[in-house]
Amino acid sequence: MAAVLAEIEQRCAAAVAALAGDAAHDAGHVRRVVANARRLAVAEGARLDVVVPAAWLHDCVTVPKDSPRRARASHLAAAQAVAWLGEWDSAVELRLEIAHAIEAHSFSAGLAPRTIEAKVVQDADRLDAIGAVGLARCLMLGGALGRPLHAPEDPFCGERAPDDRAWSLDHFYAKLLKLEGTMQTASGRREARARTEFLRAFLAQLEREIGGAPLSPIG
Repeated sequence: MAAVLAEIEQRCAAAVAALAGDAAHDAGHVRRVVANARRLAVAEGARLDVVVPAAWLHDCVTVPKDSPRRARASHLAAAQAVAWLGEWDSAVELRLEIAHAIEAHSFSAGLAPRTIEAKVVQDADRLDAIGAVGLARCLMLGGALGRPLHAPEDPFCGERAPDDRAWSLDHFYAKLLKLEGTMQTASGRREARARTEFLRAFLAQLEREIGGAPLSPIG
């Protein structure tokens, strides 16, 4: 099995390397998700022959964050992955398991993962959205989309609903600080807790530096 997985992984890596992502969904993001997924799979007893290809191909179709088709991105990626795996003679059952893990990983799609492998891939992707690397990705993407860092009058969403289409910092309140509560595995929850604490520390430091409304309670 190890030799077969290594061959599939090599094909996945080559296919992903040829793709053009965005500022937050580049080859580095994919490699980090694969590394996260491996660690979680070992800890949770998930099948690597499902988890690893799904992690490599989870963003093999990239839809811009500001596109109305964003919620369809994981479905499109799953379809592309199934097509590639078919060309590579992957077992039919395996393709279906991998496709589900890819479809269910997306926050925008809102699909519940049905298998431990899908839960691992979802957690692995979400871990890359928080902590130091998640912070960097958020600000990189905001800059690429031309979004200012924060709303001048209420930077920390103390008295307004977050609008992450207008302000980069609002994405913390719209999504990033909520991800810890969506983690599917015990290993993922432990890591997400530490990474979320880092985000809260950053926000507290930023508030000290720029002033503004008190931080919203995190619940």
